[in-house]
Amino acid sequence: MTKAAKAGRCEKAIREYFGGVLDGSITACRKIKQVAAKILRDMDNKDPLYPYHFREEYAQKHVNFIERFCRLPSGKLGHAFKLELFQLAILSVIFGFVDAEGLRQYREVLWVMGRKNGKTALASAIEIDLQVNDDEGAPEVYNVATAHDQAAKGFNNAWRMIKTSPALSKHIRKRVSDLYCDLNMGTIKALSANTNHLDGLDVSGAIIDELAAMRNRDLYDLTIQGTSARRQPLVLEITTNGFVRAGIFDAQYQYAAKWLDGQATGTDAERFIAFIYELDEREEWEHEPAWVKANPGLGTIKSLPALRKNVSKAKNDPTFLPTLLVKDFNLIENQSQAWLTWSEIHNDATFDPSDGFTYAILGVDASDTTDLTAACLLMQRPNDPNIYALHMAWIPQRALEQAEREGRRGGRDGVPYDAWIANGYLRTCPTPIIDKRTVLDWVAEIQQKYGIYAVACGYDPWHMRDVPTVEAYEGYFGADYFRRVVQGAQTLSMPMKELRALYRENRIVDNANPIAEWCRSNVAVRSDANGNIAPDKKNQDPRNRIDAWAAECDAFVVLKDMTDEYQSMIGG
Repeated sequence: MTKAAKAGRCEKAIREYFGGVLDGSITACRKIKQVAAKILRDMDNKDPLYPYHFREEYAQKHVNFIERFCRLPSGKLGHAFKLELFQLAILSVIFGFVDAEGLRQYREVLWVMGRKNGKTALASAIEIDLQVNDDEGAPEVYNVATAHDQAAKGFNNAWRMIKTSPALSKHIRKRVSDLYCDLNMGTIKALSANTNHLDGLDVSGAIIDELAAMRNRDLYDLTIQGTSARRQPLVLEITTNGFVRAGIFDAQYQYAAKWLDGQATGTDAERFIAFIYELDEREEWEHEPAWVKANPGLGTIKSLPALRKNVSKAKNDPTFLPTLLVKDFNLIENQSQAWLTWSEIHNDATFDPSDGFTYAILGVDASDTTDLTAACLLMQRPNDPNIYALHMAWIPQRALEQAEREGRRGGRDGVPYDAWIANGYLRTCPTPIIDKRTVLDWVAEIQQKYGIYAVACGYDPWHMRDVPTVEAYEGYFGADYFRRVVQGAQTLSMPMKELRALYRENRIVDNANPIAEWCRSNVAVRSDANGNIAPDKKNQDPRNRIDAWAAECDAFVVLKDMTDEYQSMIGG
């Protein structure tokens, strides 16, 4: 008898689905192919010293519970929950790999797929399973989301699933703040940023809904920390992509990419698994056979005609395209109303500042107490079409301390300021108002370290008007090379259009500076009747800071004004 014939239903599903992914009979993206290869290797790993092995009975215990007792919470309300092949295969992996004591290997799962692929119903079924069927005493299962309404949505879906199930409704009742199971004193609760008493959680299971909508990582961190006392906790991050950049989703996505490439190691890596459904190339959004890469339930759970309609709308309405790319195809984009796409914002290329650079143009976007003070050095090399950027930013220490006191553990503005400081992208100032002359100290530091001389400076005059600051900069550069860059369409329209062309060609190289990328992603524009553009600061969300980009743009304006002179300096 063959291995396939001997296998149970869950093992067959794993081998059929992930085997089909690898042999090409099931269309899948690169990241799903990577995880498929790992799963099948682990399935066939007979090394007795390897700590985890697939056990059919453990997988069946959970998938059978979901299909036997759970009911659809909407649409075909009350109908039995029937797992699609991809759902069955993934759940079998999550629950079927265990150690010698029968405890789950995987404790954290990142599951990314396009909208309308059955995420909501599946998440509800999983959390009920974790509450009732996970051999955990007094389990605490949480629906986690930034907003209370989103967390409550998952909670209410679970309740509808319970109410329509005769078996579940006998033992689970709805109380004021939870769903309570009298068999094991287990609870399901909604958890959001405005929930009281977030600390001290005892999490046995959690569904983090729409991870990509979280501006900071507070809830994620608290959820993970809350699992430490449980034997085999499970945190499932099931989400589409989103428009929030530099947040916890991007951090998890980047970690997952490293994990899939075999670059993440240690206990946390052993306990983690990622299923990321996305298009491999941006152009595939117009190629219907590729759509299933981001939508594994296409044609069964997700309506193919509805997706065709959305694609058609995006072709006729460019403002809708970013939403389609992000929500249906899980491509990384910034805000739908923003100026730049993610592919324009991000460049993987790197450079060594000590390799052939001599002169640079400085751009400064100064602040007082709220915004970042940002600086950017733009430079070129002879016979090299690229422009190279060195960025630095400063923030008052008091601003970060205030954010901490207000409970924003993940950092002010929903971005990882603490990590940026630790990695040298951001510096703090002890004073409540940033001394703009600090930028000159950094310029001198770059000169001493790399031999790069800043020969001119472009600046927004709004926060650069006090006499000591102006005198210091004019003393450094000379009055003729300390140049005001008026922040309006007349001055900025053409440089911004030229900058965007350079971004599209990946000709702005900045060593993938995360602050620069975040600020670029936040740039929104306004235009006049003549098609001239300028940054739309008036309608800007104050949390979506653009300071590093503004410094880059100011430097670029001066670089363009001095093209001939600068090229002569560098020998171009």
